[in-house]
Amino acid sequence: MKEGKRSKQLKKGKQKNGGIKLLIIILVILIIIAGILLALKIFNKGQQAEPTAEETSQVVESQVQIVNVNSKTRPYAVMINNNHAAWPQCGLQDAYIVYEIIAEGGITRMMALYKDTYPEKIGSVRSARHYFIDYAEENDAIYIHWGGSPQAYSRIGQGIDDLDGIALEGSAFFRDKTLKRDYEHTGFVDLEKAKNYAEEKGYTRDTEKDLLLNYSAEEIDLSTKENASVADRLTLKYSYYHTTSYEYDAENKVYKRSMSGKANVDLETGEQYTAKNIIVYKVGNYTLNDGENKGRQELDNIGSGSGYYISNGYAVPITWEKTSHSGQTVYKYENGEEITVNDGNTFIQICPTDADIGIEQNVKTESE
Repeated sequence: MKEGKRSKQLKKGKQKNGGIKLLIIILVILIIIAGILLALKIFNKGQQAEPTAEETSQVVESQVQIVNVNSKTRPYAVMINNNHAAWPQCGLQDAYIVYEIIAEGGITRMMALYKDTYPEKIGSVRSARHYFIDYAEENDAIYIHWGGSPQAYSRIGQGIDDLDGIALEGSAFFRDKTLKRDYEHTGFVDLEKAKNYAEEKGYTRDTEKDLLLNYSAEEIDLSTKENASVADRLTLKYSYYHTTSYEYDAENKVYKRSMSGKANVDLETGEQYTAKNIIVYKVGNYTLNDGENKGRQELDNIGSGSGYYISNGYAVPITWEKTSHSGQTVYKYENGEEITVNDGNTFIQICPTDADIGIEQNVKTESE
């Protein structure tokens, strides 16, 4: 009897010890699992805390204000009248890029680019010229004009997405009859309505082309660049008829724009136009022998040459190269590095080869 009782006690003791061992094993397994989960959580948190170079680049790009660098919507390129009798213009400050190029009679024309912004009044809008289409194409822009030369209509007929004020007057295009100027200088475009017409015509909304220029959210100090020079004033004499000039506003870090001795102001706001960046270079031009004797121009813009990038009070020598009509112009420093421009609007001044380009530094007298 006693041995049977003892045997039962031993059996119970073994079962009790076995239960304790099992409990310990389970606890150890749970501790290991908890440790693994904690380690994974810390690892994942560390991964999120250190973004990749691409993610960091997108964060920096998103800080650029002049355009949404991640947007794929196509820009609109609007032909702007620059006959002196058509001043002042309207809506140019909203453009992120403006080209100015010689036209017939020594007059220049401008082409203003807008991306993801749609002013109600831009102009006055003028007729198309075929070499401006090169610059619309290099930005994959929908081209907006009011009429055009035979050469321009020929190019447009080759597949250029365009909106013409002759066909759309009274809708996206309108006349401001309150202006005391010749009728031909009273045409404007409502870009929001123009965008709606572009969508109705089935024009592709998005683009696969990159932005023409690289933008920096942080201010670029051009004074550190090779062969940099102070640029307080810039004078561009396009012809006997027209001169464009800029004066540096050091307080606001922009250039105030004037034309032929008059401040280039906006029709609606009365404020003087300003530029954060200026790119200037010379390209050959000549008068077309098209039988109409209207002095229309041709531009030798396929090739390469030299010029200047100007911003924040300094000018730096650059090179330019354009390999085809639709290809993007590439701008580089003299060392071969592609330029990056400051965050802000850019005026691209393409001058004739015989134009006078003056870059000056303000000289202070002792009394100052």
